[in-house]
Amino acid sequence: MRELVAIFFGMALVNNLVLVRFLGLCPFFGVSAKLTNALSMSAAVLLVMLVSSTVTWPIYHLLLVPHQIQFMETVIFILVIAVLVQIIEITIRRTNLALYKALGIYLPLITTNCAVLGLAFINIHQEHTFLESIFASLGAGIGFTLVLIIMSGMRERLEIADLPHAFEGTPIAFIIAMFLGLAFLAFAGMIG
Repeated sequence: MRELVAIFFGMALVNNLVLVRFLGLCPFFGVSAKLTNALSMSAAVLLVMLVSSTVTWPIYHLLLVPHQIQFMETVIFILVIAVLVQIIEITIRRTNLALYKALGIYLPLITTNCAVLGLAFINIHQEHTFLESIFASLGAGIGFTLVLIIMSGMRERLEIADLPHAFEGTPIAFIIAMFLGLAFLAFAGMIG
């Protein structure tokens, strides 16, 4: 159990996909301007990460490895993630129209989110068990959510701040990301 907790917090803080591994930067900068958008995107990414990990792990270990076609993992994982996102989008649209409208364009954008694909590779290449993959997915999703909430909160406050014109918008977002990345790298120093 201790190892599962370590994997969870490791993926959420120490090996945060956005700030430490630099995966998923497009949605990080694209949807973090408003908290509501960040929360919607975070919920969708967390769901897709969890579902894709529960599907890609067995495919790799029960299909690709026994048939010695591990070289196909990239193509298979991209295909699986794209199909899963479409299934999740259709299911949400048919069961909860309000949630579907709240998520809007964010669900289809997750298909191209490299953090989801990167997590599938991390789970395989770090030789996680199925349960460890689930905890890694939850940790990565929570870490993604945490980073987007922090970033959106800071960006909303800076919208009303008196900044020099050259720093408004994207430039200040990159500066914030730099300081957040340094802060999250400090978690690695606490453990190592």
